[in-house]
Amino acid sequence: NLSIEGKPVDWSVEYYDVLQNTVGGGIPKMLYHFRTTMGGKFPTQESGTKAAPETEEEEQALVEQLQKHKTQLYKEFVSEKAVPRPGVIELMDEALEDPRIAVGVCSASTKAAVTKVLDVVLGEERRQKLDVCILGDDVSKLKPDPMIYVAAAEKLGIEPNKCVVVEDSMVGLRAAKGACMKCLITYTSSTASEDFYGEGADAKVPELEAAGVNLDMIFGPMREKGAEADILVGVKD
Repeated sequence: NLSIEGKPVDWSVEYYDVLQNTVGGGIPKMLYHFRTTMGGKFPTQESGTKAAPETEEEEQALVEQLQKHKTQLYKEFVSEKAVPRPGVIELMDEALEDPRIAVGVCSASTKAAVTKVLDVVLGEERRQKLDVCILGDDVSKLKPDPMIYVAAAEKLGIEPNKCVVVEDSMVGLRAAKGACMKCLITYTSSTASEDFYGEGADAKVPELEAAGVNLDMIFGPMREKGAEADILVGVKD
């Protein structure tokens, strides 16, 4: 029951696509919405019976409360609806079976939210095989800041230019390139018009499965020609 000037707070799918390509993390998205999109206007609560926050501390407390509630709803939704995007599991399994490849997950979302998603979509056994898993709770700066990817490379002891990030948003792409890593974008119908190549993407495909992406298309050229080699040649858009 949140409202601003009598209008309910509502995010359309199209608007969320804008947010996910602008700001990383749930709380930063909400703060961006109220402080930037809404020009500093925060909502009243409980159908207007509870006043809007007046200080930055109250604003922070409100979005943290909303994030906690959203995470609970998200976990319930994930349990019933979540499925992996086509080709993700196959590529991950191929990588997990290759002793030359380290596999990790870096997400700006909270541990509570991501762990649930990974257990449902990947399965607990596959999640336990990950070489690194760094979440929004683990870093002080979220995507598009590169900190999360820099931390992953350091933890694995791998040079950043030998890492390949699979992302789906402009925010994630900027984080990967800021960490000096290659980035493969798997875009969606709502983000297809984004200029990923203009922002430095090394390859983009609509779906890994539809494009027939496998591990050798990614790391084969890098092994043969070095870290600067072009990837997904003849496959990427």
